[in-house]
Amino acid sequence: MKNRMINIHNKTLEDLEFYTVLEQVSEYCITPLGNESALQITPFKNQKDILDSLALTNEYLASFENDNHIPGHRFEIINKELKLIAIENTYLEVYSLKKIVSISSTTNEIVRFLEKFKEYYPQLNTFASNIEVTNEIIQKIDTIIDRFGDIKNNASDLLYQLRQSINLVKGKINQSFATALNMYHNQDFLDDIRETVVENRRVLAVKAMYRKKVRGSIMGSSKTGSIVYIEPETTLQHSRELSNLEYEEKEEIIRILKEVTNDIRPFKTLLKDSQDFLTAIDVISAKAKYARSMDAILPEITQERTMFFRDAYHPLLYLTNVQKREKTFPQTIELKQDSRIIVISGPNAGGKSITLKTIGLLQVMLQSGMLIPVHERSKACFFDRILSDIGDNQSIENHLSTYSYRLKQMNYFLKKCNRNTLFLIDEFGTGSDPELGGALAETFLEEFYHREAFGIITTHYSNLKILATELPDMTNANMLFNERNLEPMFKLVVGQAGSSFTFEVAQKNGIPYSLINRAKKKIERSKVRFDATIAKLQKERSRLEKTGQSLKLNEKKKSEEADKLEEINAKIQKKLESYQELYDSNQRLIYLGQKVNDLAEKYFNNKQKRELMNELFKLVQIENSKRKRVSAKQKKVEKAKETKVKQEVEKKVEVIRKKKKEEKALKAQQPPKPKPILKIGDRVRIEDGRSIGTIDKIEKNKAIVNYGMFTTNVSIEQLELVEAKK
Repeated sequence: MKNRMINIHNKTLEDLEFYTVLEQVSEYCITPLGNESALQITPFKNQKDILDSLALTNEYLASFENDNHIPGHRFEIINKELKLIAIENTYLEVYSLKKIVSISSTTNEIVRFLEKFKEYYPQLNTFASNIEVTNEIIQKIDTIIDRFGDIKNNASDLLYQLRQSINLVKGKINQSFATALNMYHNQDFLDDIRETVVENRRVLAVKAMYRKKVRGSIMGSSKTGSIVYIEPETTLQHSRELSNLEYEEKEEIIRILKEVTNDIRPFKTLLKDSQDFLTAIDVISAKAKYARSMDAILPEITQERTMFFRDAYHPLLYLTNVQKREKTFPQTIELKQDSRIIVISGPNAGGKSITLKTIGLLQVMLQSGMLIPVHERSKACFFDRILSDIGDNQSIENHLSTYSYRLKQMNYFLKKCNRNTLFLIDEFGTGSDPELGGALAETFLEEFYHREAFGIITTHYSNLKILATELPDMTNANMLFNERNLEPMFKLVVGQAGSSFTFEVAQKNGIPYSLINRAKKKIERSKVRFDATIAKLQKERSRLEKTGQSLKLNEKKKSEEADKLEEINAKIQKKLESYQELYDSNQRLIYLGQKVNDLAEKYFNNKQKRELMNELFKLVQIENSKRKRVSAKQKKVEKAKETKVKQEVEKKVEVIRKKKKEEKALKAQQPPKPKPILKIGDRVRIEDGRSIGTIDKIEKNKAIVNYGMFTTNVSIEQLELVEAKK
């Protein structure tokens, strides 16, 4: 494949509306040269160039999504400057030099950026690596031109001296003019405007009647003749000196511009390369922006003879529908060695032609280095030739009928078609007698098949549908049609032929049933049966599709519900573990509290400090033996975890308490129930409490309640009966 020459005919590009795509791409260019270059894009001649171009576009597209945006590449064309540089003894004006500085600095910035981020943009860096980065041009020009586009005073010693002299003479002119102005103004020789500028010189606006009294050179008069413009004699001498100095300044500036032009003349080739590089970057950027506008990607490129376009969109149709806010129906189609030709059938206006054009246009775009709007799991290979015969090709200029023209096309196909060819034929076999034309079309198709070419055709001919069924490496396909309302569904189904729904569509459009019935009798019964069978199969396929989609949807819902339940279960399990840890911790603290209480009671009775300290020390030692040594960081994590659990528990307890308070308030509104008389041995609990204990003793409205690990003294009024002693 690498050594073979790829050649795609211009007619194919026209048939597939490739030039309309180029117009849309060119609109994304930001320079005139980029725009022109984009309109000249053609499919590449070899595989390496295709792969390189695709990689460049794909990398530029990726730059839109990451933080390392490629610097801007806008520039002004320097074609005239390049022509001038090529001629000896010419010089560039200041504006031209500033354009050269701009194009050099822009190129340097992009090349340096791509070198810095070559891990992100390896192909773009390789592409830019043949451009030399130099500051010499910029430095030479910046030495003589300031940021405002003027020649600097220090561009040369002579220029500096001349400008100093010019400023000095201008000062003398202004001073002498001001003296004359004041003198003649005081004598009332001047008009109200006093002064003006003529031929870039300050002149006095003298009243016409006093013109002979003012010494100087007359420079003109007003339209009415009431004012005469005179340059005072005192400034004339200085003005002549100024003119001479300005002439010398101009000569020195030309000498400086010639010198700097000679300095950059050796860089002519580099400047041309820089402009070509920025033009190429503009086209790559435009391709990337065009790809972004329709979510295009770079599919997997395979060396095998396999094409699999999943969810493929026709770019022009997709972008038009986006503007109209209408839906575009994607198509999925696969060509490989064991199904290399697909015969698409079905009724008109069902989308056969657009499907064929979609595949052809996407393949041409891919081989021109452009990304295509397909699913990321798509695959593509490259073809040496893409042959097309699409639309009504009646040739008025050559006095050829549609059929004659198509025969010439088939002859061209027969000369060029081989195993590395993709052919696309719309309405194959039409233009002649149906039976004879169908037979010839069948013969052509067999020939293409035996040459192992890849292809997609659309047809209404039954013999071509039958041929696709009989030959092992050829497949039928159809565009689904809603059998109820006879509306197209714009969905390609590979595996079976489609009915043209000829009589059904005729009936829908109001043709009387009696006429349709007569028409049916005029054709062979087998043809009607064949078409009816196809229509029946297509309806069955449509029903199965709907059922399959419904089952998939249900399966997806069930899977999502199972995932949710599993997630909830995991959360509950985690909370139970946290609560259990908190409960165990609290139980241990209650136990320690009970032990300390027992020791305090014992000390209360015997007043033995040593015994108390020994017991306390033993208790601490026992507890410390259970502890594990942990770092301060781990302690912090454990503390945070425990605090979080406590907060959750407190929130829930707060809700429960609030609920109980509400219940208590309701109870308070209801007449109180008579309290049961409590006895020793009854099982009780404190109001709003959970722990249940047994009454050991009752004295003066107080009861000692035994909770097993400890006892407590509680007012009888606060106790609730849980279970009376039997």
